[in-house]
Amino acid sequence: MSVEMGADAIGFIFAPSPRQITPEKAREIICGIPPFVQTVGVFVNEKPDAIREITGSCGLDFIQLHGDETPETCAEFMPQAIKAFRISDGSGLQSIRSYHGKIRAILFDSYDEKIRGGTGKTCNWDLAVRGKDFGIPMILSGGLTLSNIEKAISSVKPFAVDVNSGVEKRPGKKDHFLMKELMEKIRKVNHGGLLDD
Repeated sequence: MSVEMGADAIGFIFAPSPRQITPEKAREIICGIPPFVQTVGVFVNEKPDAIREITGSCGLDFIQLHGDETPETCAEFMPQAIKAFRISDGSGLQSIRSYHGKIRAILFDSYDEKIRGGTGKTCNWDLAVRGKDFGIPMILSGGLTLSNIEKAISSVKPFAVDVNSGVEKRPGKKDHFLMKELMEKIRKVNHGGLLDD
């Protein structure tokens, strides 16, 4: 369904989560995805060898790291590495600088002390805009829904958006109607030139 709606990338969560998938199931799905639709594996503080094994067996295009991975760990996965940042205030922005040249993109997500993603909380867009100053392509995530996606894109002008809980009926169960409506809103904003940065 995501492919039919025009998604550029599809994420597979391998970390503990209501959305967690096994590598075997992910491989089965990925084998049915047409070429040029990117596949992204989401990991949290996973051992590098395990990430490499899953990436190879599933045929992942990118690796999204949502834990406490260091710049050195991220560099091991270049050019596939995307690093998620959950920054609660401006002082945390400087930590991004040390990842320059070691990741392909940064992903700004909402901050939660206990949960590493899929919280439904809206990311701080002002911080996300400031995070673009480090010269690394930025993906916006965190609490994106039908009601705020257009404003998020026009305010932050990210390279891409990552939507998860905002298109779910319940945790882990996507709602096809919400997905369709969200994609239509993204196309509308994108065609208006708001993503040209």
